[in-house]
Amino acid sequence: MSANINHFEILRQPVITEKSYAGTGAANQYTFRVARTATKTQVKAAVEAIFEVNVEKVQVINMPTKPKRRGAQVGTRSGYRKAVVRLVEGQTLEMAEEV
Repeated sequence: MSANINHFEILRQPVITEKSYAGTGAANQYTFRVARTATKTQVKAAVEAIFEVNVEKVQVINMPTKPKRRGAQVGTRSGYRKAVVRLVEGQTLEMAEEV
């Protein structure tokens, strides 16, 4: 891992959906959009540095592009990469409880 990588460039934004909130309870999981080139170790380091918590597990998923149309205009919505981060038991992130 390169030392000049900014942690805020790795973690783009939290994913706020009903399914991602279902994991914040008993499973202690949080979902983030991450950079396309981010690895599991980079995501783990970024979450631990930004939120000052201990990460137990990271799962990374490449979300595919989706075809979209508006009338006669046809295009695609860009795909993205997301990471599901499981924290060590007993730790939480405050940002998820504010919403």
